[in-house]
Amino acid sequence: MVQELISNLRIAIAGAGPAGCACAKYLLDSGFKDITIFDKGKFLRTLLPTGGGRCNLAFAEFDFKLLAKNYPRGEKFLYSLFSRFSTKDTLNFMENIGVKTYTQNDMRIFPESNSAAEVRTKLLEKIKNCNFVTEKIEKISPLKNGYKIKTEKSDYAFDAVVLAIGGHSGYQMISDMDINLIPPVQSLVGLVTNEDFSQIAGVSLKNVLIKNGKNTCTGDLLFTHRGVSGPVIYKISSILAREKMPYKLKIKMIEDFNLQEEFNKNPHKEIKNLLGKYIPKSLAVFMLNTLHINPETPCHKINGKSRDKIYENLTSFEINITGKVQDGEVVTCGGIDLKELNPSTLEFKKYKNLYCCGEVMDIDGFCGGFNLQNCWTTGYVVSCGILENNSR
Repeated sequence: MVQELISNLRIAIAGAGPAGCACAKYLLDSGFKDITIFDKGKFLRTLLPTGGGRCNLAFAEFDFKLLAKNYPRGEKFLYSLFSRFSTKDTLNFMENIGVKTYTQNDMRIFPESNSAAEVRTKLLEKIKNCNFVTEKIEKISPLKNGYKIKTEKSDYAFDAVVLAIGGHSGYQMISDMDINLIPPVQSLVGLVTNEDFSQIAGVSLKNVLIKNGKNTCTGDLLFTHRGVSGPVIYKISSILAREKMPYKLKIKMIEDFNLQEEFNKNPHKEIKNLLGKYIPKSLAVFMLNTLHINPETPCHKINGKSRDKIYENLTSFEINITGKVQDGEVVTCGGIDLKELNPSTLEFKKYKNLYCCGEVMDIDGFCGGFNLQNCWTTGYVVSCGILENNSR
């Protein structure tokens, strides 16, 4: 009887991204057969650019509480989810679909092929028995015992619906339902600065420290025509995703050292060449020019006031953030309020057999495979919730 209920249950998944397709795979494994996936575009297309096309699948942190610390929004909510499906389970999932993985020195996990396209192909192969509908969903409405999905072309009826639409758009399909949304904003994004760094665009710094009040991050930084980017900027932009503009960042480019002692050892060396030992010379010239110091000045002619300004810039270089790079969005924060959900099943508290998974929820992580981990985990939890709620 239970197997018959499972086999006959009509399930719709709105969104063919990593979370939606992973959920479909778990549902098929659980015995569900009538699964329809809706997407207006190419299925699993959002997986292709991840990890620079290499597909950063996960992060090699196997303690679920430590793993959850990498999510500025959703950390505590993820504890119970990661305790059920964490990094080890992701690796087993990848092995199950035929993707071999390896771990980099920085703990990021990739397919051995370094190909997001391979992961896409193998996951789609595993869910080929689903019904794929390439239509844009316009509205989802509750029925007496299920849901109506209205697309641009037709109307459909289902017993259960999974929202896996990502964090960028599509919320209008549930606008008529009593669901609280946290307004989505950009996260993990390049930042626009008041300062003009176009002269040093492309210059990078390794392992700098960035501060904003009590918030600190370390990592690599890249100067761009618009401002700043790179892993450390993505991280701080995530933490400060809802910070009111403008705000200031302070960059510590080098460890503390005795600059006067360096002057004394190299009295006739031009200041740009001395600083070039510690930071890229083009950046040193840029910095000196902004301080109105001739880059070719010998060190012994640098007075105490100028020395202190140079040192302050090396250890606490202040920049003013005025915006986010609009076309550089990687992830959003915001989405479905977590208070709307049953944390053990990811079913909406107000709507029976309506679930959500992936970035559509107000959960987002840093770079490093954390956002895909959220997809694999929540897709699994939703499949378990559907099985549990429809096997009674």
